[in-house]
Amino acid sequence: MDGYDLIGDVHGCGATLAALLERLGYHLRGGVYRHPQRKAIFLGDLIDRGPRIRLAVSIARRMVEEGEAYIVLGNHEINALTYTQKAPPEHGREWLRPHTPRHNRIIRETLEQYHDHPQEWDDALAWFRQIPLCLEIDGIRVVHACWDDRLIESFRQLRPDGCLDHDFLLQASSPGTEESRILERLTRGGSIDLPGDTVIHSGDGFTRRSFRTHFWARDPRTWGDVVFQPDNLPGDLEDRPLSDSERASLSYYGPDQPPLFIGHYWCEGVPALPAPNIACLDYSAVKFGRLVAYRYSFESRLDANHFVWVPVPRDVRARPLPREIVFD
Repeated sequence: MDGYDLIGDVHGCGATLAALLERLGYHLRGGVYRHPQRKAIFLGDLIDRGPRIRLAVSIARRMVEEGEAYIVLGNHEINALTYTQKAPPEHGREWLRPHTPRHNRIIRETLEQYHDHPQEWDDALAWFRQIPLCLEIDGIRVVHACWDDRLIESFRQLRPDGCLDHDFLLQASSPGTEESRILERLTRGGSIDLPGDTVIHSGDGFTRRSFRTHFWARDPRTWGDVVFQPDNLPGDLEDRPLSDSERASLSYYGPDQPPLFIGHYWCEGVPALPAPNIACLDYSAVKFGRLVAYRYSFESRLDANHFVWVPVPRDVRARPLPREIVFD
């Protein structure tokens, strides 16, 4: 095998995913995209927001089940599992993930597209429970948002098979548990609360009271040293010094650690490496950005020239379509 093609957050852009696979040299055989010398690795967040969610899940699942790909869980797959799982009476709510207007909006397109296919949706949820939370293979590491050595070791002790079961999700739904810390950090990354009534009005229409942080700054001093999101911090907050507690809350992934591949962060523009040994592959495909892959061929140092992508223009007629797939 020549290597792996790691693919960022698809978010229901099923046709774009098929077009990207074809650009990477994968071809449909027996209903599965296959490459004669490579395998794909999906970084999670197959579902929500996009126009062809069922197609995205079907493509990835068939590849994984046929041994043509690997996958790790994204926070949106975990959201779906907890949104559809009943909470015990002592939790004081009906569902593990409350059906608030915000949560309803996030999963709306997924539920609508599976509405007439309830058995297919149940099968997809059952498959999500079989997806590992993180992956180490052939010298690389893969996780949806953040690799934290301590939390990953803790997770492996709790779940040696690497997957989430009912009891783990139940414990993770209670703030302050080790399970909740593991899921929050590995699939959502770190964050710092904004002061007072300060908010960020994000491009996706949500109002946020915290900002996302990265985890590869060796000696960060200010908020601007660790912010990692497309939305700018309001006012002069980038110059605000990190407090001792904020600095202690940050994860750190050093330059001497193995190559790491993440998604999640809604990057924009031309794909680039945020650190020499880290590649983020989420370039906002569902927000008319790029669906991005990194073509890894066992190189010792990551190379930005190995990014491959398919753009998603706003004009539907201008979007690349796969040649081989037959749409239902």
